[in-house]
Amino acid sequence: MRKFAGPAGTVSRLAIDSEALGTNMLGDPTTRVVDVYVPPGHDGHGLPLLVDLVGFTGSGLAHTNWAGFRENLPERLDRLIGEGRVPPVVVAFPDCFTRLGGNQYINSASTGAWEDFLCHEMLPRLEQQFGCGGDGRRGVFGKSSGGYGAIMHALRHADIWAAAACHSGDMGFELCYLPDMPATLRALAGVENSIERWWQQLEAAQKHPDGAFKVFNVLAMAASYDPDPTQFLGIRLPVTFDTCEVIADRWANWLRHDPVVALETHADNLRRLKALYIDCGDKDQFNLLYGARRLTRRLTQLGIEHRYEEFADNHTGVDYRMDVSLPFLAEALSR
Repeated sequence: MRKFAGPAGTVSRLAIDSEALGTNMLGDPTTRVVDVYVPPGHDGHGLPLLVDLVGFTGSGLAHTNWAGFRENLPERLDRLIGEGRVPPVVVAFPDCFTRLGGNQYINSASTGAWEDFLCHEMLPRLEQQFGCGGDGRRGVFGKSSGGYGAIMHALRHADIWAAAACHSGDMGFELCYLPDMPATLRALAGVENSIERWWQQLEAAQKHPDGAFKVFNVLAMAASYDPDPTQFLGIRLPVTFDTCEVIADRWANWLRHDPVVALETHADNLRRLKALYIDCGDKDQFNLLYGARRLTRRLTQLGIEHRYEEFADNHTGVDYRMDVSLPFLAEALSR
């Protein structure tokens, strides 16, 4: 709900045909929609560019949609820019939803080459059409899986992104994913350990059964971090079905994508950023606080400049934290 009475920016919708996503195993469309916010009084030319990566089961299109009792993100931007708290900036909202409920914004044989789509297909199209962004003028931000995507893009692609904000991002994988493996195995036991049968039942159901989120979240993460093209939708679990013991080589594939682990080999990329912001609620129900603390402790040890904040809340409904991160990113990119 709009809280700011000043001028409103515009939101345009683009459709981008992707070659990078053509190899996905999910049968997902390769033409992806991107909403683009341009602030009032501007056409985009010469402005920094921010890209919004949303959480699992979400889409960038949800952030531009009407929202009851709260601002959507264009309304938030109108207010922050109108109050002089954020310099004018273009913001892109890509639709990255998949058959599995979303993705982690990394390349996967199962879900598709999302890193390549975002960096090498979407960005050039936006910058050409709106005249925004460019070297040293691009930033990425997100919450939950989107926060994970933001920090991983910063770790891997500091030649492309100059600033990043990670809100409550997935990290510390043994704390945020392994606790859900027993519930996943119990659900799969009801269909003779068949991931294919369980997923087909989920898609055929009138509504998702109680507890389904934990299961399809685990399955989607498996498709992102350790895809096996020989399996149904590329999904295999990193634990044994009978005893829930970790399968070492599969779990090692997951850990390669844990920001806490990836930092050890990609730290120098973060030194190139103009701004790095990380936060997490001190009551985060997915245990992400502990991964955030591990990551930021190591950043401090390595002498990598960053801003870290813990706040009194959990994982849910914390978009208000963008009132802190967006000024931080936009000001850095405007210099």
